[in-house]
Amino acid sequence: MQNLKLNCLVPEYSFSLDEEGVCRTAFELIFAFDEVISLGHKENVTVAQVKQYCEMESHEEKLHKLVLQSKINETKDVMKRKASEIDKSKIERNRGEKGGFMSLQSMGSGRMDTGFGSDTNLSSLGGSGSGFGASIDVDSFSTKSKGRPAASATGPPKGLGMQLGKTQRTNQFLESLKAEGEVIVEDVRPSIGQSKPAAPPPTDPVTLTVEEKINVTLKRDGGISNFNVQGTLSLQILNQEDGLIQVQIETSGNPAIHFNTHPNINKELFSNENILGLKEPSRPFPANQSGDGVSLLRWRMQSADESILPLTINCWPSVSGNETYVNIEYETPAQTDLQNVVIFVPLPALREAPRIQQIDGEWRYDSRNSVLEWSIVLIDNSNRSGSLEFIVPAADPDVFFPISARFTASRTFSDLKVANILPLKGGSPPKFSQRTLLATENYQAV
Repeated sequence: MQNLKLNCLVPEYSFSLDEEGVCRTAFELIFAFDEVISLGHKENVTVAQVKQYCEMESHEEKLHKLVLQSKINETKDVMKRKASEIDKSKIERNRGEKGGFMSLQSMGSGRMDTGFGSDTNLSSLGGSGSGFGASIDVDSFSTKSKGRPAASATGPPKGLGMQLGKTQRTNQFLESLKAEGEVIVEDVRPSIGQSKPAAPPPTDPVTLTVEEKINVTLKRDGGISNFNVQGTLSLQILNQEDGLIQVQIETSGNPAIHFNTHPNINKELFSNENILGLKEPSRPFPANQSGDGVSLLRWRMQSADESILPLTINCWPSVSGNETYVNIEYETPAQTDLQNVVIFVPLPALREAPRIQQIDGEWRYDSRNSVLEWSIVLIDNSNRSGSLEFIVPAADPDVFFPISARFTASRTFSDLKVANILPLKGGSPPKFSQRTLLATENYQAV
């Protein structure tokens, strides 16, 4: 009975009965076996009871977490009260020493003078206020005015006035709590948007990045519902002395692609000679910008032509008795090589992985999301087309849609290339390199 009971548990937790599937769910299987066998003897339990026992929440653990969180919240309240009391005592002490109203007046005027008396340093194209998304140098808002004494005779001591962030005493209090073994949960600000994989840092003096993102919605019976490509050309300069340049580019001349230059770029020069240069040639491009650098050029392309699709996907589900046979095919046009291709096929809720009959590439079953992942590392002339065939229990054909895909490519639709770097101060042009990437933002068949 014990072997029979354990054999019944394995399919409940492992998406496949091979070695890989069992290893991935090893801990879940151990916990389930522990519910079946106690001190060498089997327990009189069913499969449903074992799953219920393993998924039950621990009341003591939940209570412990509530008590711990209550202590943390109470400690934070004490910390805030202590910090507030310290600040109030400093203000009262200063008010008593310097003389009430005059001290407050000097504190207000002192903060205004030192806060805005310094020059504002905007990192822009040559220093103009309306630059390429000009970033403000935080250090430029200095708390000391140029040409003035650091503090007036009636000014308040350092540390008073409006301050953002935690004070030094607050940090010391937190450190003492941590030293005593308390767990302090810091507030974390959520990041805006999704972060993309970081590119390797540039090594050449000038680096230009061509990036295109493609959004495609295919119809399951053929045709295109949406095809949209958006691209950017970015410039990254390591040294400011290399900023006095112009960039000459070449494109495929496709009339369906519409280019838009940055407002600080000379539009007439770009229209006539395909050269990207500033309206004021005496000003250099900014250096050491974050990310890919400064965006010089943007473009957009829309089309309803199926022949330009980098990847087409066809899905043919058919129900036969108690089973559904699913055939999926992909195809890429000539001269288009794709890397790291993954096709995601939604599946009905299954107790075990689908039976793979034939596949060109590798597969993985995500049991939690009920998705079959079909992976092809590289699609080139050796495998312009491929297929996947699998069997699942009988299901509605609509369950297998929408099918989505993810891939990258080194060839873009604009076929934009940097032809040359033109120095404006004479001499030889700086060494430059170009990065080119086509990536999917949303690619699916519905």
